[in-house]
Amino acid sequence: MRPSYLFIIAFALALTLAPRPYAQTPLPDLAQTDALGQDLFMKSGSTGMVLVVVRDGKVFFRGYGETAPGSGQLPTQSSILRLCSLSKIFATDLFIKLAGDKLVRLDDPLQKFAPAKAKVPGKPGKPITLADLATHTSGLPREVGRAPKGTPHFTFPDHDYRWHWLPKQILKTTPGTVALYSNVGFDLLGDALEKAAHKPYAQLLYDRTTRPLGMSETGFTPNPAQCQRLLQGAHDEGPCTDTQSSAGSSGIYSTATDMMLWLKYLLTAQIPTAQAVYIQPETLLKQSGLDHAGAPTGIGLGWMHIASTDGSDITEKTGGGAGFLTYIALSQSHHTAIFIAATDGSIETHLNVFHEANNLLLAVDGLPPLPPEPPKPVARPVRKKPRKRV
Repeated sequence: MRPSYLFIIAFALALTLAPRPYAQTPLPDLAQTDALGQDLFMKSGSTGMVLVVVRDGKVFFRGYGETAPGSGQLPTQSSILRLCSLSKIFATDLFIKLAGDKLVRLDDPLQKFAPAKAKVPGKPGKPITLADLATHTSGLPREVGRAPKGTPHFTFPDHDYRWHWLPKQILKTTPGTVALYSNVGFDLLGDALEKAAHKPYAQLLYDRTTRPLGMSETGFTPNPAQCQRLLQGAHDEGPCTDTQSSAGSSGIYSTATDMMLWLKYLLTAQIPTAQAVYIQPETLLKQSGLDHAGAPTGIGLGWMHIASTDGSDITEKTGGGAGFLTYIALSQSHHTAIFIAATDGSIETHLNVFHEANNLLLAVDGLPPLPPEPPKPVARPVRKKPRKRV
């Protein structure tokens, strides 16, 4: 049975009226975060890393390592970053805004926004809905296939390709019953939002999100000067280019300065239903690809919820690809958020940066760390492989 979205909306709104908890002991000074960030950076083996922490409206920023191998320059607040799959939570933010404008509904079938003559696959009585796309429960695969050799990151597939591909698919699972991480699903969600709003997705994001928040360097088409500021990892990841083809799933570029504004928005101003739990994992037949930062206790619209050490939730989103690893984690009960973007190094460390970032978030809130992850087999250092989009 699909979740009752009206109940979820009512519950999320009720949370906003709950009294704010107050810390019983003084919190660590935010300046202490520097040592935590330095430790995470050193363990990660990254070339460069930026860290942003927002707690009760106060902001901490630090850059670590180098903007490129051998540059000798620290990453700064204006370094250009690939957000990778953090782009998905921008898409679901737009989704909730358009739902509030009654331009879309969560249970709208994707077919409603399909190009003329394009047939969206489904199961009898179970069409793919926009909420299915946003919760990775559409039954669609992770990708449409491999990009042609030499294709720049996040430029494949484009709109025409995926809508030519989609009608040929046979869903392996019934929508709403299995969670399988899907990048193409979020690009299709972006297409649907674009059609519902009657404007290009990049313009929609600018009008509804980046311009109102003052995020002046967040978008899909960096200019040459911005591309000169793009952090570079240990390996050649191809050109800095227009990534509107993967706008809904992976294509956003940004800076630490802009992400400070985004974190403040997520903590204080975003419509609560955008971060709500929509599916309990135990109600699904299976889930795959959603546990990079920890076993999910709740699945939201792009977001995953995992258990904190004080009984509250960490609301998180992972990202990776094109030589970057990115992460956002929120503790709404403690009014704290972190953002990390790190570039690949030359040595594989096998560190789960997402798990360690969660411990950094907990430390900032004066909480004990998560239980250690199960040990993994020791392997000799190897050259890092290109990251999948997560």
